[in-house]
Amino acid sequence: MLRISKLTDYAIIVLGYMAREPERTYAATDLADSTGVAIPTVSKILKILTKASILKSTRGSKGGYQLTRSPAKTSVATIIYALEGPIALTECGLDHDQCQQSSSCQIRGNWGVINRAIRTALESVSLADMVMPLTKAPEEIRIPVSTLHYQPR
Repeated sequence: MLRISKLTDYAIIVLGYMAREPERTYAATDLADSTGVAIPTVSKILKILTKASILKSTRGSKGGYQLTRSPAKTSVATIIYALEGPIALTECGLDHDQCQQSSSCQIRGNWGVINRAIRTALESVSLADMVMPLTKAPEEIRIPVSTLHYQPR
């Protein structure tokens, strides 16, 4: 099963809260109180997201954290990448040298197609999409495999 870490899940919760008023500057303690995520975890998330340029921080009495881009221009893939690293289901999707089977593997390229489909799906969902109330769940999302291209690293 493909899963993101709790830290990434909490980061999306914190960013979702911030996305409701994207121009506002938020204090870490306010974000912790408003989201129910513990302050040490919020602080860790804010530091990582600032380093990844998803947030910017301002020091001082009126300081805090603010989104660097609009929620519509911040993809879920960008957030996941900042906290988890490259998005891939298998090691060969990241580095061919890590797998002992790479020299004889006949399906390695196909994993690249699958990894690209997942990245494409995550890139197509923005932070603005995540905070929008979902009134009716989509029956399915189609990503035509013919539009995906294998890009060796």
